[in-house]
Amino acid sequence: MNALILSAIFGVLMMFAALIVKKSSVIKSLAIAGAAILLVVNVMQLRGIQLLKINTTGMLFFDQYALVFTSVLLAVLLLFFILNNAEIEKIGNNLAEYYALIFFIMCGVILVASFKSLLILFLGIEIISIPLYILTGSDKRNLKSNEASLKYFLMGSFSTGIMLMGIALLYGATGTFAVDKMVFLTEKPAVIPVAGMLLLLFSLAFKVSAAPFHFWTPDVYDGAPTPFTGFMSTIVKAAFFIGFIRLFAGGLLPLEKSWSLWIAVIVAVTLLIANLTATFQQSAKRMLAYSSIAQAGFMLLAVLGYKMGGFEAMVYYGAAYCLASVGIFAVLAKLDDYSFEGFNGLAKQQPLVALFVTICILSLAGIPLTAGFLAKFYVIKATILTGGCTWLVIFALIMAAVSVYYYFKIIQAMYFKTGNANLAASNTFKIALAIIAVLIILLGMYPQLLLYWLYF
Repeated sequence: MNALILSAIFGVLMMFAALIVKKSSVIKSLAIAGAAILLVVNVMQLRGIQLLKINTTGMLFFDQYALVFTSVLLAVLLLFFILNNAEIEKIGNNLAEYYALIFFIMCGVILVASFKSLLILFLGIEIISIPLYILTGSDKRNLKSNEASLKYFLMGSFSTGIMLMGIALLYGATGTFAVDKMVFLTEKPAVIPVAGMLLLLFSLAFKVSAAPFHFWTPDVYDGAPTPFTGFMSTIVKAAFFIGFIRLFAGGLLPLEKSWSLWIAVIVAVTLLIANLTATFQQSAKRMLAYSSIAQAGFMLLAVLGYKMGGFEAMVYYGAAYCLASVGIFAVLAKLDDYSFEGFNGLAKQQPLVALFVTICILSLAGIPLTAGFLAKFYVIKATILTGGCTWLVIFALIMAAVSVYYYFKIIQAMYFKTGNANLAASNTFKIALAIIAVLIILLGMYPQLLLYWLYF
């Protein structure tokens, strides 16, 4: 609750800052300070110190999982601001408004991570989505950005309608919006609640860009300004996933026999389409878009393995994925060329930056001693121990091996190809990248640094 209220306040303050403050450096400093304060107050609540006590009548529940996951995303937000401040300023003349929209999005992120009512889930998703439509089209001089915004808005509107219909059917079947009070009267669920569950599944699959609901993702990610692409593919996507697992492993748990097979099929299709398509991409930005779809397939495994540590696996995977992707997109945003050739010779020009990018790439590929390796291990372990999806685990491992091919294209371009990668990195930028790289290695070797907070 601390971070939720303050995030809304910071969003309003940034709106007024646009009228009062003229120096962009002051606006950027305010944004970084705001993200740091949100992280501190959320950790305070995690430790039992609550600044604001508001009775939400059971519609929000700030349990350990919600607070830890929110803390992870706020830490990534702080790193995102430090890494991308300069690039966000180049997008347009509305710097303070961009930060205001991001703070409002974080309100939605916290709602989705902490909901106990389907109404709050819907409100949280919409609070996230509507500002994202604006940020996607914020580069008004770029036709691809305008096209991506329109496509995202139209597709997002359809998915919202599907979600509302699903919520209405579940309410009609159970008489409540509270996910922990849903009771299905018959042992074999009737048609209406199953139909409602499927509509929610399809709409959330769209939000997390799982196949076959992923078609908007490459175009939107490619057309949006690169800093905002990094924000959408990390913090926003991870928030949707924690909402996904809280819904299906919570209120819809009695319908597990109905949704488990559907999710298994979606995982298989997502991993197959995303990994095979990514291998043929010539643009590093589009490759990373398909990579985020493939990562969505792995994160969905945590939903199937909810009985045997799926929640813990989701938190850990979200942290590992967000750290690596934020680092890579921050470097990509500073390059003039978004193709693989744009990375040619980066190791000679910026050896430290190339090293940090390599660590992020290795983590996404799931190479041992990185957080990405243990993230994949945890979701696969949870799925195996739950039982019934051995075939899916084997297929996921094969697809993980395929992903190494297209991830290593970037490493090959940086170290084994000649070129003049045009990248100017400040000391602050390098320090933030170094922090990300160190966190990836530390979490890969000592996962309890994060998982401890779920149990203390």
